Amino acid sequence: MIRFATCVVVCLLVIAAPLSGRAELPEIRFDRLKPLGAVAGTEIEVEIAGAEIDGVDRLLFDHAGIQAAPIPEKEKHFRVTIDANVPAGTYDVYLVGRFGVSNPRLFAVSKGLTDQQDNGQNRTIETAQVVSMNSAVNGTVDGNSEDFYRFAAAADQRVVIDCQAQRLDSELDANMTLRSATGSLIASSSDYFGQDPLIDFVAPADGEYIVALHDLSYRGGYPYRLEITDQPRLENVFPPVIRAGEATELTAYGRNLGSLGGQPSTLSVDDRPLESMPLPVAAPSAELLDWGQYRFLNHPTHHSTAPTAATCTLLGMQAVASGMGGAWDAQPLLVTNNPVTIESEANDTQETAQDVVLPLVVAGRFDKPRDADWYQFTVTEDGAHYFDVYCERIAGRADPYLVIVDDRGNRVTELDDFGHRINAFDGHLRDPSQSVNLSKDRQYRVLVQDRYQRGGARYQYVLAVRRAEPDFFAATIHRTNPNPGGANVFKGTATYLDVVIHQAGGYNGPVTLTAENLPPGMHFQPTTITNNTRGTFVLWADDDAPDATGFVRLIATGEVDGREFRREVRPYTRVWNNSGTSRPQRGLAVAIRERGPFDLRIEPESLEVEAGQEASLKLRLRRLWPEFEAKVTVQPLSFPGQFQLGNFEFNPNQTEAELKIKVQPNTNPGRYTLSVLGQGQVPFNKDPAAEQRPNTLVSTPSRPVTLIVTAPKK
Repeated sequence: MIRFATCVVVCLLVIAAPLSGRAELPEIRFDRLKPLGAVAGTEIEVEIAGAEIDGVDRLLFDHAGIQAAPIPEKEKHFRVTIDANVPAGTYDVYLVGRFGVSNPRLFAVSKGLTDQQDNGQNRTIETAQVVSMNSAVNGTVDGNSEDFYRFAAAADQRVVIDCQAQRLDSELDANMTLRSATGSLIASSSDYFGQDPLIDFVAPADGEYIVALHDLSYRGGYPYRLEITDQPRLENVFPPVIRAGEATELTAYGRNLGSLGGQPSTLSVDDRPLESMPLPVAAPSAELLDWGQYRFLNHPTHHSTAPTAATCTLLGMQAVASGMGGAWDAQPLLVTNNPVTIESEANDTQETAQDVVLPLVVAGRFDKPRDADWYQFTVTEDGAHYFDVYCERIAGRADPYLVIVDDRGNRVTELDDFGHRINAFDGHLRDPSQSVNLSKDRQYRVLVQDRYQRGGARYQYVLAVRRAEPDFFAATIHRTNPNPGGANVFKGTATYLDVVIHQAGGYNGPVTLTAENLPPGMHFQPTTITNNTRGTFVLWADDDAPDATGFVRLIATGEVDGREFRREVRPYTRVWNNSGTSRPQRGLAVAIRERGPFDLRIEPESLEVEAGQEASLKLRLRRLWPEFEAKVTVQPLSFPGQFQLGNFEFNPNQTEAELKIKVQPNTNPGRYTLSVLGQGQVPFNKDPAAEQRPNTLVSTPSRPVTLIVTAPKK
């Protein structure tokens, strides 16, 4: 990963209250990259599309082995070089230019395949483009036609045809069919990995076969990457959980695994048998759990749930098999401190429930439709126990629910979906996760089943039951805005990130956010979020800070009984305009650019205030552009409910205002970091020499204040 000269990268989970849509100073928005990938060890020409991209002169990848240079004679085109040692996988690429850094888009790197380009003439069966086996075709759909590709296969050759679009940030909703050379329909597919289709077939005879694909609504202009291969491809691994510090041999299931020692298995998908092979996995470092991380090689965009939901509450990693040429064979694994048990398949009823011991981590699968898995255990301590079913988070296809029954046959509770859904940050998924109070020396039975009673090779899960231990997951996403964007700071001013906290195990303590690896001239204040699921994190830049672009690290620190523990703050990005879709990034890209129009500062930076009283502060306004003389409206920026502040204005000649924040009487003692948001109509034109400068509504957060709330005096 590319970094500033000094440090490393971490991140955090959080999101702020929605603000009204607004025009702002120019912000680079990266909408589209074509083509969507390339083979390691090659060069490829790419084209970018988006908003405010004039002046973009650089592509920033999150792997140092992928570099790009602009093509002078072709606007919005770059030549990308991929080192041969770059692992197969997906990588974030950002646009960098005058107005900072953009949101990322995904770029796939493959190995063992040959890149081919859509020739644009393949819109009928008769003009189908001839492509070779083990090729990756970079194409773009037209509005009212299909793209046709013709390839040769031998009798009994197993071929996988995989259309990668939604998984690579393309809006294409692809439909795909496979026909014989004479036009007979052999197979069709639409939604195998989310909206992306996949066809797995065995050629019935030597000959040519024709693939056709189009957008479901016949929209045009959307890119895709079509792999046609007989190479080994993984479907999933079992068990999908590994114990920290222990090397483990898993079983991988997939297609064409014979060259890697694979053997026939009893599992199948869509009536196509899967092969299996051993998959050794090195012991994951305890550091992964210490930091609360999920480490991925492929962005987890192939799950049945939103990528944010799949990752924001998962501790784990991805398993990779050697010899895999595609970019999609890294498999998600839960990592745990506890021993792993395998489901024993005679546990379909309460009477035949599988005996297990707490703390429990059991790997199971709904092997067939209507499969019901029962487990029973005896509780050794009174109190809260945390129940987690991992299914969508580990790429299982089930909608699991969990039922707890006590030793008298009473139904204790049923657990189902969970997760925060806040604006574009969609962390809601169908995996149950909740604390339940259990009694010592009582026996309990637990049922895990798919809500729709489906089953098969893709319906794996992990059930974890343990004493509730306070913990949390933290994440950040670009500030509330209908559009994707980057974290850009104009000199002399500030920006903010939305923060989302998922508490676990009954945790309700403070979460304090800090930053590392900031570029010279960029600053933050330690930001404490107390007993809340959301907040904001403000970054600001000095007036004379040098221009900079790079990755920073955010860290969240919690406290339980005087013990501090640190967690990685995971960075997320919006995917589309005005949509509730987001996905994870490996790092948080930030940039410092030209001077902004105005700055707000709260003084003092911290203040002690009694619950039920009013905090009296100063808010200072600096106008950095001489031509900006309009009023500035001030409003609270995602204040917790215990704090109240009415909106007010700075008049054109005013530079200081009283800031009186009411603290509700029932506010718990602790530290609370708050900011306000200023908005003003600023004369602006992208062309510095232009005479006309229409007003643009600009929003800027203040530098924060930390209120130290104390209990009311008796």
